[in-house]
Amino acid sequence: MLDPSAVAVFADLREEGLELETLVRDLSDAAWAGPTPAPGWTVAHQIAHLHWTDRAALVSLTDPEGFALMVEEAVKAPDSFVDEGAAQGAALPPAELLDRWRAGRAALDAALAAASPEAKFPWYGPPMKAASMASARLMETWAHGQDVADALGVRRTPTARLRHVARIGVRARDYAFAVRGLPAPAGEFRVELVPPDGGEPWAYGPPDAAERITGPALDFCLLVTQRAHRADLAVTATGPDADRWLDIAQAFAGPAGPGRAPGATR
Repeated sequence: MLDPSAVAVFADLREEGLELETLVRDLSDAAWAGPTPAPGWTVAHQIAHLHWTDRAALVSLTDPEGFALMVEEAVKAPDSFVDEGAAQGAALPPAELLDRWRAGRAALDAALAAASPEAKFPWYGPPMKAASMASARLMETWAHGQDVADALGVRRTPTARLRHVARIGVRARDYAFAVRGLPAPAGEFRVELVPPDGGEPWAYGPPDAAERITGPALDFCLLVTQRAHRADLAVTATGPDADRWLDIAQAFAGPAGPGRAPGATR
């Protein structure tokens, strides 16, 4: 029997995908070709990347040997395989890309529900359980959806689904230091985030921790996905290590990104 929390994240992933689909399904071909804040990426590139990564997750869940071959291909071109995958999908007619992305999301949803709850599946980083993979897919769907929303001049209404993004951001703290060759802070931080509905804060880490992060959950999620510059966000740090983290935080695997310039979004 699936853990109720896993069922919840699977449902949240479906909702996140549907919300982004409503932004793009009626766009003109010209709008699909419009630029987004990611250099060189159009709206089509953003959706194509999500489709490519959803497919990788599906292969991981259903065909470990096939996924191993995908990893081998990535190792051959570590600096370009992500852009190449996005470019291939972006070259498709928008209607076909949309259909493929929609079908891929449905197939991934079914595979996640059918996966053994305790099994770990291979990924480009550490292996993950199905629930963790769904959380990661939601985080990326939300982040690339933000790129699309920024390109279209749309301000999205934040939802409680941001809890998954925030949790990944907190858990990825030490990775953000490691990917920059920096030692991780010795102790845990206290992170307290105001949810979109203004209710009880989402809290992580020991209540008596000396180093602390506070602010709106939306702003923290924009920070850790590098969709907005720290200077444009109401996230604050107490303590030197916490302050340093806010400069380098990232919720995604891979090399440290350049992030956004101050005033570039929102």
